[in-house]
Amino acid sequence: MIAPAWRRFERSYLFYSFRRDQVAIISFTILFIFVLASFFAPLLAPYDPYDPIQIDIMDSEIPPVWMEAGDQRFMLGTDAQGRDLFSTILYGSRISITIGIFAVLLQAFLGISIGLVSGYVGGRLDNFLMRLADIQLSFSTLMVAIIFLAVFQALFGTELYEKLAILMLILVIGIAEWPQYARTVRANVLAEKKKEYVDAVRVIGLGSFRIMFKHILPNTLSPILVISTVQIANAIVSEAALSFLGLGMPVTKPSLGSLINSGFEFIFSGSWWITIIPGIVLVLLVLVMNLLGDFLRDVMNPKLYKD
Repeated sequence: MIAPAWRRFERSYLFYSFRRDQVAIISFTILFIFVLASFFAPLLAPYDPYDPIQIDIMDSEIPPVWMEAGDQRFMLGTDAQGRDLFSTILYGSRISITIGIFAVLLQAFLGISIGLVSGYVGGRLDNFLMRLADIQLSFSTLMVAIIFLAVFQALFGTELYEKLAILMLILVIGIAEWPQYARTVRANVLAEKKKEYVDAVRVIGLGSFRIMFKHILPNTLSPILVISTVQIANAIVSEAALSFLGLGMPVTKPSLGSLINSGFEFIFSGSWWITIIPGIVLVLLVLVMNLLGDFLRDVMNPKLYKD
């Protein structure tokens, strides 16, 4: 079953275009290395930044190995707590990517469900759901997240928040961005439900739920895939921004954003690597995701052609 599916993929226009696009190949390779390295961090990282036994405060703010005061034990140097920066970036990337993926899965679930129902049912329900989406879009993701997370910490305390930080960030970022999916899916459903194949399945007596999810939804997956690529990058940036503001991941479980935040106060004292190196990693990760999103948009949009 896998072999025929792979052969169909090899003969597809998507794979053909991918092989001809050097930017897409490089971006995918970098992203693949990022994801592989982050999720195998316990095997690849020379130190465990979560293990206090492996952390020595006397090793704090050691510069990268290529600088004069560098130490061979720490390739990218150490942070203010004495943690190996290379190991911490690997573990932090895993947290950032995990939050990005699951936040987008939540966005997609909510947005696709609401968009399908809104576009297929129409009428007052459509108007209500789209006005709800308009209200949601009038607030920025960061503003909603800052208010919600700050109130949660004030009501339930920082200790509980640190235990639930990953879950809270996934929920906040996921719920704040569902209108992007809902509006796109609704627009596609409005076009698809007028086609003959939908009339045919109605005639044979299929229910609305089955028509929406089995027949209409598969024909709206192309724009959903493009949106998801960009939204994962946006979710990672949102998490990094919240962590930088002190409302994201705690220092004990660093993400890329909290790493940048923890080193920001040392940037003008000479320990620039604590902030700059995680910042470069974050920019590179988001950049390759956006480049892949641009590639998918061009390939899956029949109105756009690249020379």
